[in-house]
Amino acid sequence: DADAALDLVGEFSRPAVAIVKHANPCGVAIDDDPSRAYAKALACDPLSAYGGIVALNRTLDGATAEQIARLFTEVVIAPDATAEARAVLAARRNLRLLLAAPAAPDELMLRSVAGGLLVQERDRAGVDGLELKVVTERPPTEVELADLRFAFAVCKHVRSNAIVFVKGGATVGIGAGQMSRLDSVAIAVRKAAETATAAGEAPGTVGSVVASDAFFPFADGLEAALAAGATAVIQPGGSVRDAEVIAAANRAGAAMVFTGRRHFRH
Repeated sequence: DADAALDLVGEFSRPAVAIVKHANPCGVAIDDDPSRAYAKALACDPLSAYGGIVALNRTLDGATAEQIARLFTEVVIAPDATAEARAVLAARRNLRLLLAAPAAPDELMLRSVAGGLLVQERDRAGVDGLELKVVTERPPTEVELADLRFAFAVCKHVRSNAIVFVKGGATVGIGAGQMSRLDSVAIAVRKAAETATAAGEAPGTVGSVVASDAFFPFADGLEAALAAGATAVIQPGGSVRDAEVIAAANRAGAAMVFTGRRHFRH
């Protein structure tokens, strides 16, 4: 879990925080202030964050450590930590602070298989190098485009089938590891609605963007995401029903971009 969390925050040049449980993120955010990034990441799914792993791609400061210490956390991992941050976390029982930098992108990954070992390259596809293709009548706004790129970067680290809703540089709903992409959408929407109800707010999916780690095989998953309030979509494309999916986005006035690359994390 710590490795997965550290790998995720390594995607971003801006200060980033990820909260991971069972190798899946339950909240990710970027912000120039790491303490705000943590607050935004936690707000995605505070219930699931209990007992999780928190990773940062910046030095852990005292203010952020104070916030983290308010919730039971198993591990905090960051490139470094200030003396104040170390003192804050040292006062918490059963919490481990690990100091490590994200892995280099060219490092190999090892996976055990029956009777052997699989050595493979990491998924090194970053969003900055992708040539995004606008396939709908409406192109995404600059604000939507920034969130779409962030959402697709997070989606790379979510177990497939993966669906990620994002608004304002923070995840607001995540659906992971389902056999049906429609089920992943439903889980992300439900979790976002439950979190919003508990906070007395409107669901974060309203006015959000959504990322899918692979193409939508049917329009139903996309339609469910749009019904939840998403206004823009990023996905690889490549389905034999791409035309139907694009038509559904156009009917809703949504923007959609294709990346031409899928992730399928397992």
